[in-house]
Amino acid sequence: MLLISRRAVLAGTAAIAAGPVKGAFAQTKTIPLTISSSHPLTIPWVEPLKTVIVEQSNRKLEAMGSPNRIEWTEAFGGSLYGFNDTLESVTQQLTDMGWIGALWEPSALPLQNIMYSTPFATSTVRQAVDVMNELNQKNAAMKAEWDRQNIVFFGCCVSDGYHLFTKKPIESLADLKGLKILGAPVCAPWIEPLGATLVGTGLPAQYSQLQTGVGDGSILIATGAYPLKIHEVAPYVTLVDTGPLTFGGFGVNKDTFEGLPDDVKTVLTELGYAYSAENARLIEEKQKAALEKMEAEGAKLHKMPQDQRVAWVKAMPDLGKIWVEGNEAKGVPAREIMKAFMAAVKAHGGEPLRDWSENV
Repeated sequence: MLLISRRAVLAGTAAIAAGPVKGAFAQTKTIPLTISSSHPLTIPWVEPLKTVIVEQSNRKLEAMGSPNRIEWTEAFGGSLYGFNDTLESVTQQLTDMGWIGALWEPSALPLQNIMYSTPFATSTVRQAVDVMNELNQKNAAMKAEWDRQNIVFFGCCVSDGYHLFTKKPIESLADLKGLKILGAPVCAPWIEPLGATLVGTGLPAQYSQLQTGVGDGSILIATGAYPLKIHEVAPYVTLVDTGPLTFGGFGVNKDTFEGLPDDVKTVLTELGYAYSAENARLIEEKQKAALEKMEAEGAKLHKMPQDQRVAWVKAMPDLGKIWVEGNEAKGVPAREIMKAFMAAVKAHGGEPLRDWSENV
């Protein structure tokens, strides 16, 4: 009801005169904006929403000599919506802006999910975020994907590579056969060729699901796993490192953005990219610390040998070809994006274990 009323007010205002929302904001020094996330601030891709976007915005406006100030309403930790609703909540203006989890939106945001069809491609978090930010900034198809969702997108979020957290040790790939592995649905083609079953879920639910037997383990990132203490219920940590990857990022509702004064737009644009850089920095800083803390708290860490990593990526179906063919059939220029993506990875110094553009 609140959402409908808010949108109706905006629509009614827009009918009064050209650019009325912008004009209305220009007459006031206080601009109320809501920023949200389904995940808590302890997560590295959420923390910069507060430390960069919220905490730096008014300082930047003041330094510019702007009379405008943002009055922030912060709705982190799922207080406004859950992990399945991060896209539509920004699209429908339930929140003005926030973190968008593209990994749960393979149909609506197929191009943003390319990294889930190119595992073991990237080598560093900087490389991964630079590649995808470059594509989102320069490629018309990538921009159009966000535009269709009524979102202005600024900075990708990036994670460290995925590892296995299990209740029993994984000494070889064969040990995964028959296990129920919790994770994002887009990870199913990674894990299921090894004989495991992927149980689709979000990170906040995994601790209790491991406790209650919904899963035998989880495939996820260390920086996401440690804050939620996943290692307490799945203490065997197999360090796989599927390669850092992006999975969404910071976006602003297009109606909200277009209604803002130019100086506020400038600040949000700059901070959007700064959000992305800070997320990458946090991952670099926290990944090593997270693994060290897990081990100190009783987790058993084991590095997957390189020959098993190679065997794993070879056991996967041709994910690049599958992704391209499936999306091309829907009118998505996936072949172009796949080739551009793999070329960008190599240009940024990546050494993929498999060239996913080879057969497209």
